[in-house]
Amino acid sequence: MSKPSTSASGCANGWSVDAIALVGPTASGKTAAALAIAQQWPVEIISIDSALVYRGMDIGTAKPNAEELAQVPHHLIDIRDPLHAYSAAEFARDATTLMADIRARGKLPLLVGGTMLYLKALRDGIDDLPTAQPELRAEIEQQALALGWPAMHAELAKVDAITAARLAPNDAQRISRALEVWRVSGKALSQWFAEGEATRAAQPALNMPLLSLEPVNRAWLHARIAQRFDLMLDGGFLAEMQTLRARGDLHIDLPSIRCVGYRQAWELLDRAQAMGASPESILPQLHELGVAATRQLAKRQLTWLRGMDERIVIPCDAPDALAKTLAAVTRFTATAL
Repeated sequence: MSKPSTSASGCANGWSVDAIALVGPTASGKTAAALAIAQQWPVEIISIDSALVYRGMDIGTAKPNAEELAQVPHHLIDIRDPLHAYSAAEFARDATTLMADIRARGKLPLLVGGTMLYLKALRDGIDDLPTAQPELRAEIEQQALALGWPAMHAELAKVDAITAARLAPNDAQRISRALEVWRVSGKALSQWFAEGEATRAAQPALNMPLLSLEPVNRAWLHARIAQRFDLMLDGGFLAEMQTLRARGDLHIDLPSIRCVGYRQAWELLDRAQAMGASPESILPQLHELGVAATRQLAKRQLTWLRGMDERIVIPCDAPDALAKTLAAVTRFTATAL
């Protein structure tokens, strides 16, 4: 296949879309398909994966290896220390900027991954609220212990009547968050939402077709998940976990450590440490729990995808899955290839 030409303005001629998203459940073959696409067309890959953003978390996330990363430019990989969270709103903002930059270079953005909340934030918009402030949240909770949540609800009503009206007086989690947003920013949560809706309404719709790799036979995906987890364990996942724990500043409540596989490993290592057992003793149970958790993740991803009626489904367990993926990409070129 020939590649679309690029104009003097730097925009790729031959493409009829702003970007293409290649999505699917974990272990469905997205990385291999993305690299095959990159061999045929001038693309740059933007990762849609909430685990790949973290540095030092390579094995348990099935992060593309150095050879794969060298084949085509990748973005939004290794951009955060595991101590620091990365939100869907940040992803939407960063991905939007990257897509414009990639198109200006005469290439097409290819978004690849399975974090559906990130995809939804990019397509539909999300309110870029102030990040959580644990110390302030603890302060609010202490006040609630002394005064009660109905009193905190009454305080919220004074500064954000709209939000207070839709919350029950004992809705501790939502009242706490609304008060936290107010105290951090001086702006009511309802105002944040209203401004976000106005911004989204003014933005043009993103022309980004979804190519979704989905198995016809769920057993095929389960076998892939188990095989991949075995490869992670053989590749040093346990040692990677021990390195993360040895830092001393990470804990299980962080979004990074709550990633599938990492959470199970962390809990098992805590248990082994308390019992005086060796880290290696957890391997059989880690395999069992890690595979089960990954299956649940895949199930949630498929459920989310099936709610997207406009997606183009490609059976990833079919022998010609890759050929069908490449054929689907050609639909979004304005010139014959």
